[in-house]
This record gives sequence, C-alpha cells and structure tokens, in this order.
Amino acid sequence: MFFKNYPQTLYKFGNEISQTAIQDLSAYVDLIDQVKDNINFYQKYTILDGDRPDTLSLKLYGSVAYYWTFFLLNDFIRQQGWPLTAQDIRVKAAVDYPNTILTTRDMDAVLAYFQVGSTVTGQSSAASGTVLKRNIDLGQIFVSGAGGFLASEVISDTSNPELPQFLEIVSAAKEHLGIHHYTNSDGYADIDPRSAPGATLAAVSYLDRYVSSNDTLKEIKVIKPSAIGEIFSAYQEALRTV
Repeated sequence: MFFKNYPQTLYKFGNEISQTAIQDLSAYVDLIDQVKDNINFYQKYTILDGDRPDTLSLKLYGSVAYYWTFFLLNDFIRQQGWPLTAQDIRVKAAVDYPNTILTTRDMDAVLAYFQVGSTVTGQSSAASGTVLKRNIDLGQIFVSGAGGFLASEVISDTSNPELPQFLEIVSAAKEHLGIHHYTNSDGYADIDPRSAPGATLAAVSYLDRYVSSNDTLKEIKVIKPSAIGEIFSAYQEALRTV
C-alpha cells in the first residue's frame, strides 16, 4: 500500500527489447531529511528486545502502516538491518565463530610448532582438531570444531609422529566466547601473552563485539505520534509530485 504512490519510471529487464513501466523505488524527497533535523517532529526511542518494525509502529501509532518510517529516518537501520534479539545475536555469533580457542603462555612452543594445519590433541580430554590460525599477540591457537578441550591440560602437536611437541594451555573456550581483545580506560590494550593479563584490563569476547554492534542499532529516531499523520500525508503528496 505504501509504495503505490511512488512515481513510475521505464525500465528494461534483462534482454527484453521493450521497456516496462515500474514504480521508481529510488525516488526520495527531502521531507524526511527535514524531519530528521527538526526536533519538533521526532523523538528518540530505544528498540526493545522483541520489537519488530510492525509491532513498534503499532505500539507508537496504533497502526502497523508506519513501519517504513523507521528505515527512512535511520540510515544505519536501512543499511545494516533491524537489530537482532539477544537470543538471535548469540546464535549468530555461535554460527559465525564455531571453533575453539586454546590459550597458552608457552609462546616459544607456539612460535616453533603448532602451525596452521597441524593436528592438536588434548592429553586429558582426547579432544582433537586442526589448527586454523594463531593470534600470537594473545597466545591463542584457533582449532577446528567445538572442541572438548580442558583448561590447564597439555596438548600435543603430532604433525611429526616421531617428534611430537607438547604445551600446556591455560584455557579452552568456544570461539564466540573467546577473547577478541582487551581494553583499559584508554581503549584497546596490548598484553604480554607470556603472562596473565593485569586486573585493570577487561576482556572483550567475539560475542561482546556482536552485542555492542547490535546495541548501536537500537538507538533510533521516530516520528512523534502527534506528528505522524501530518508527516505521512505530506510525504505521500510529495511522492505524487516527484
């Protein structure tokens, strides 16, 4: 219903010879830009867990018909999409980062052995996986699969069966829960991977980064309920005259 007032334009699909009249969805009027910049017409809103564009429209305006205004007023929502629920963001992080992070302080062994492609095995857990990558700055070895490795166990690199190499890990974590970086009061902080991070540092996981990024999408502008009818009518009229 909303798109019926968009102007039409001629467009040739694929190898067709003739052009077809379609609605020009790229048409845009500066009315929305004026609304964005005029505090008399908009207010701030924090999207709650479970809010959808249609349900938020119903909550604010008593109708689902104004869901599209959220995307027009907030460029980042239009570009990046509606924020996910807390549960969905956890699922996405687990899917995107499905492997295991093993952390050690024995950097000499990591630098010399446990190369990408090596097979590592936990001596206590019997868990096994292939080294996918390493983050030397944090003393991390990324191993394929969900793991089953145990903290403080010894793992072996059996790439050379005649000369296996061993090292002790201090932690084993699912990749999405593993540490991406550390921060202090100044932001990102470097650590010495050979020793435990200081108490003043905060660990930021891959999931934490997803949650933080998702949270930035929740702070949006919405047209004030008292102004929605006026803005809607003006926008529809402006589209008809484009």
